[in-house]
Amino acid sequence: MDSQHRRVEDVELAAFADFGDAAAGLEPLSLHHEIIDQSLIMTAPGDPHFLINRVIGLGVGTPAKRETISHFRQAFEEANISRYFVHMMDDAEPAELKTWLAEENLVPQRRWMKFVHKGGLAPDPNSDLDVRRVDREHGDAFGEIVAASFDMGAASVPALARLTERPKWHIFVGFADGEPAAAGALFIDQGVGWCDFGATSPNFRRRGGQRAMLAARIKYARDLGCDLIATETGESVEGDPQHSYHNIQWAGFEESYLRENYAPG
Repeated sequence: MDSQHRRVEDVELAAFADFGDAAAGLEPLSLHHEIIDQSLIMTAPGDPHFLINRVIGLGVGTPAKRETISHFRQAFEEANISRYFVHMMDDAEPAELKTWLAEENLVPQRRWMKFVHKGGLAPDPNSDLDVRRVDREHGDAFGEIVAASFDMGAASVPALARLTERPKWHIFVGFADGEPAAAGALFIDQGVGWCDFGATSPNFRRRGGQRAMLAARIKYARDLGCDLIATETGESVEGDPQHSYHNIQWAGFEESYLRENYAPG
């Protein structure tokens, strides 16, 4: 596997493992996470959204085992989660992996494009939002904006809010006349900055919120010495306006690779 691709996959896995730690003990989310075969398995019966019900890193750090797929398939079924994503790289091991997924009725979905930043900073976003790195005081506002934008359940808000207390997460909120309007998260590990949870409240769209969030996180990651910054969004498909895709490219990210997603058929 390309060393840069591996670093990007590793930082996302680390970010969501830390998210799982942050959510520990929160009800009714009931998020459980475990690492098997160096793959992260997350189940959250309290919010059956695929962003937090996922398998990350399957076949990346070490060849996956057939029983691992049966294990997480059963775990999702027992948690009554019918929609979840299993991420898989083209060169994931072993070669039989796709066959094993098919045997468990896991079928390909729309892929996600991974982006890496070209270097330097983003252009001026020309936004009137006041962007700040926030602490727990604005944790709920961050969680509410993200959950609403991604159609996540209310049970995920406290877990998202707790990210403001995690040392590797850096949370940003854009304020419009003092009111939280946009949000974005940056996770930093091993010199890699991972941009996730970028969202804008519907009442404040078309004010450059997403671009402002990207610009702020890129600058912060550079200031902390990151030599690699990455993010992702759904692959470009005909008929989709791809607003996030274009904003990511505007900020100086370039397409790196497509990662497959599998879900129950």
